[in-house]
Amino acid sequence: MILSSVLLIFSLHLSYRTSSCQRTGGDFNHQMLSQMKLTNQELTEIKELLKQQVKETIFLKNTLAECDFCGIQREGKQPPITVYPLVKCDPNPCFPGVLCSETGSGFLCGQCPTGLTGNGSYCTDMDECQTQPCFPGVRCINRSPGFQCDSCPSGFSGPRIQGTGETFARTHKQVCTDINECDNGRNGGCDPNSICTNSLGSFRCGSCKAGYVRDRFRGCQPERNCSNGAPNPCHQFAQCIVAQNGRISCACGIGWAGNGYVCGPDTDIDGFPDTALDCRGRDCNKDNCVTVPNSGQEDADGDGIGDACDDDADGDGILNKEDNCILIPNVNQRNTDQDNFGDMCDNCRLIFNNNQKDIDGDGKGDVCDQDMDGDGIRNSLDNCERVPNRDQRDRDRDRVGDACDSCPDIANPDQLDADQDLVGDSCDTNTDSDGDGHQDTRDNCPMVINSAQLDTDGDGLGDECDDDDDNDGIPDKLPPGPDNCRLVANPTQLDQDGNGIGDICEGDFDDDKVIDVIDVCPENAQITLTDFRAFQTIVLDPEGDAQIDPNWIVLNQGMEIVQTMNSDPGLAVGYTAFNGVDFEGTFHVNTVTDDDYAGFIFGYQDSSSFYVVMWKQTEQTYWQANPFRAVAEPGIQLKAVKSQTGPGQHLRNALWHTGDTNDQVRLLWKDPRNIGWKDKTSYRWFMQHRPQVGYIRVRLYEGPEIVADSRVIIDTTMRGGRLGVFCFSQENIIWANLRYRCNDTVPEDFRPAQPQSQF
Repeated sequence: MILSSVLLIFSLHLSYRTSSCQRTGGDFNHQMLSQMKLTNQELTEIKELLKQQVKETIFLKNTLAECDFCGIQREGKQPPITVYPLVKCDPNPCFPGVLCSETGSGFLCGQCPTGLTGNGSYCTDMDECQTQPCFPGVRCINRSPGFQCDSCPSGFSGPRIQGTGETFARTHKQVCTDINECDNGRNGGCDPNSICTNSLGSFRCGSCKAGYVRDRFRGCQPERNCSNGAPNPCHQFAQCIVAQNGRISCACGIGWAGNGYVCGPDTDIDGFPDTALDCRGRDCNKDNCVTVPNSGQEDADGDGIGDACDDDADGDGILNKEDNCILIPNVNQRNTDQDNFGDMCDNCRLIFNNNQKDIDGDGKGDVCDQDMDGDGIRNSLDNCERVPNRDQRDRDRDRVGDACDSCPDIANPDQLDADQDLVGDSCDTNTDSDGDGHQDTRDNCPMVINSAQLDTDGDGLGDECDDDDDNDGIPDKLPPGPDNCRLVANPTQLDQDGNGIGDICEGDFDDDKVIDVIDVCPENAQITLTDFRAFQTIVLDPEGDAQIDPNWIVLNQGMEIVQTMNSDPGLAVGYTAFNGVDFEGTFHVNTVTDDDYAGFIFGYQDSSSFYVVMWKQTEQTYWQANPFRAVAEPGIQLKAVKSQTGPGQHLRNALWHTGDTNDQVRLLWKDPRNIGWKDKTSYRWFMQHRPQVGYIRVRLYEGPEIVADSRVIIDTTMRGGRLGVFCFSQENIIWANLRYRCNDTVPEDFRPAQPQSQF
């Protein structure tokens, strides 16, 4: 109809022009030519108009089809195959990929492709995920066309499912089967003699089986008397400890506190019971912060609420988060130098000093103390400002005293120490034949592992390779030995009770005036009690600008460390080096903010060489993609760090990443359950390291229940070293009730094996 109207108008217009030309006479030919040109132009315009009309007709047809399809979908009916009149199949008016068939009255569109729904002319993607084909909790990904299910959750096994179409999705549901971790021959990773309880997608390690009792070092052991055969006087949740002289003592188990003879629940595992116990001694007193570990029980205002959980620790009416003197009352909040500390608690009131460092502990901050090390020599004249040295001895005459000189025999006034091993670059050879962290030129037993470098008689020969440690003429082992006081000179070898221990060292074997019962290293007079008050700060990303360096606070006479900042990776490392050692402590994140790394280190030899046990709460990709993409998985990891680059972006990303990283980090073990730490929850760790045989084992507890056990790992990358704590991008971490013990006894579960591949 539209076409007929257009042609009629065109005919009338042409007739008018022809008659007009006839009236003009002699100009007929010229005008006829002009009329032909105009006619051609108008025909072109008509052609374009017809094309536009075809497009509009097709658009109208598709619009009507959509309306029909939507109406049918709302009614829940199957859309019919629609036949459209007049329009043919060239060009194909159907949905791409749908077969078009011409009929006498028009065309016919076939079925929509699998995974799509519609009437053939109009097809849309079908969301198969609405039929819930995936296992509960598994993500369903709708594709165009088709769908895909992610892997089964942790603790379940089963295939990934993918397919196309609603029928397939309804008839091919993803099936995930619970893994019974307790029935895998390893008792789920729990102690072999403990009760493992399977649950849907997980499992739980419970108490010891009947006839067994828990030993915090060796796990569930057969119920029996003390190891010397004497009746066990300890509490049912305590361990019987037999000393060298046969004396018995008791220690409460994990999640319990008291004097060992009486024990009560200890929720935060800081060594103090939740309620007061019917016994004497500090260990029997009620914990003044039941849910926050504070092994020092500090209580500035004496209100019975420990500072760690007291919102107003000094009781001055100003909350801690607003108080510029948290532990000292100062209602006026006066702050002359405008640092973070009010005048009442600022050890340099007139000089800005947020670190409040005070080396000699005289109450005067280092920045305003003219004799910061307290040795009687003014800083301006002292060749060791931070280390007491009244003699001012300086063998190499580099104006740095021997007491603080990293190369006392080679002049190095700059004191550069790139690898932070306490040996200056000028004399650092990095040649260490026995791998104990001491270069051969400084090692008192260069071919025998002795990271502690103990030299009892001071003869320059370490005890590990000295046949007579106390130089009393009685050999340590060979006849006429063995010496019954190996570390204390006693040529007469008096032993009145005949127990094999000389009278002079009875009860105090190393003669350090600390009795063996409380001495953390009874055979090393240089180490008596756990103490991290003196520590070395190691910044592992010194050039990084994403965050700031850690802020370490030491409490409880060096047995508790707190890190307050959301920081770059860093270490706080004690200066004491160990051979074999047991290291334990309570780990607690005292915030609900963030989800990153915290842990501890052992075998520290330099900033490129140490072991780290680290725990991440959730999965996360590190925000700095250079030099490589680092992905952290949740769970506990044990890594051997042997970095070829040292602190910087390579080591930073390698520490963040879960897995091996060439020339940086090797993953020795990871908890397969991928369980992250929980906010405001206390965990107790036990680590055993016997570098002489490469033995490593790590266990973590939540209360009395074990959380993870690495089992025995054999690795000889580091043959001893120093201890410390580790953090990476996590604030408000508490390491409480820290304890270390010298221990070279190889555990019973050690089995000689080939060391793991080295860097």
